[in-house]
Amino acid sequence: MKTKLFIIAALFCGFSAFSQEKINLYPNGVPNSKPSSITESGTERGLYKGITNPTLEYIKPEKPNGTAIIVIAGGGYGVIVYNGEGLGTAKSLAEKGISAFVLKYRLPSDEIMQDKKIGPLQDVQQSIKYLRENADKYGIDKSKIGVMGFSAGGHLASTAATHFEKSYIENLQNTSLRPDFQILVYPVITMQDALTHGGSRDALIGKNPLQEDKDLFSNELQVKANTPITWLTHAADDKVVDVDNSISYFEQLRKNKVEVEMHIFPKGDHGFIFRQKGWMNPLFDWMERNKII
Repeated sequence: MKTKLFIIAALFCGFSAFSQEKINLYPNGVPNSKPSSITESGTERGLYKGITNPTLEYIKPEKPNGTAIIVIAGGGYGVIVYNGEGLGTAKSLAEKGISAFVLKYRLPSDEIMQDKKIGPLQDVQQSIKYLRENADKYGIDKSKIGVMGFSAGGHLASTAATHFEKSYIENLQNTSLRPDFQILVYPVITMQDALTHGGSRDALIGKNPLQEDKDLFSNELQVKANTPITWLTHAADDKVVDVDNSISYFEQLRKNKVEVEMHIFPKGDHGFIFRQKGWMNPLFDWMERNKII
């Protein structure tokens, strides 16, 4: 698995050339942090870990259409597949006129956080808050800010889309932290024993989590009528994150009358985006039909 990640990262190492700006999410100090000797690593491969200073990397389209997407790469909450799932996807979005912002979020760690369960969510909420409050600067429509997550990044994106009513960050202007839409690609959704991705759960809520934490971060259990419109894709033969994660989420969204569209490929396994050409075509079609772009 690690070898595959290194190869994927190398394939996308050139995408940093499209970057327009790197945004420090917490210029006045990172919340929920504590002193640590941990340092960030992974620049040479685009597989980051040890992040203590979260950032957004802005990939600017030639002709921005007003839509913004926060891209959240996966990696089991133990690493971030930043170049491949992050910058690679952001470039494809920018080619469609979408302002893409790749999030380098803190990975859950007791060494750098007071409460590791909420650290990644804080970084997504701060990203949404920053973009809404600086929409004019980037030519963004405040009602077209979405999240897009892959694998464990899909869990984080769906967490932002189902936990937005509680602010885990300082929010003096009471800015809406609700994403306007969510795009989830082979996502981890649940923390329940029978279906979760064990590595992601262990990293986020611990090896012996309380049932209340398993329930809180099982995002299929947090869906309500005001959950954002959703697009899901997964491979039926995924041997890392079971496709039933997406299916169970789809069912709960449908039951709560949240508009949702799902595309399941019969084959492709985990990380199929690196092998499946044209996988984003149905996504762009969905975005056009729903007037997101």
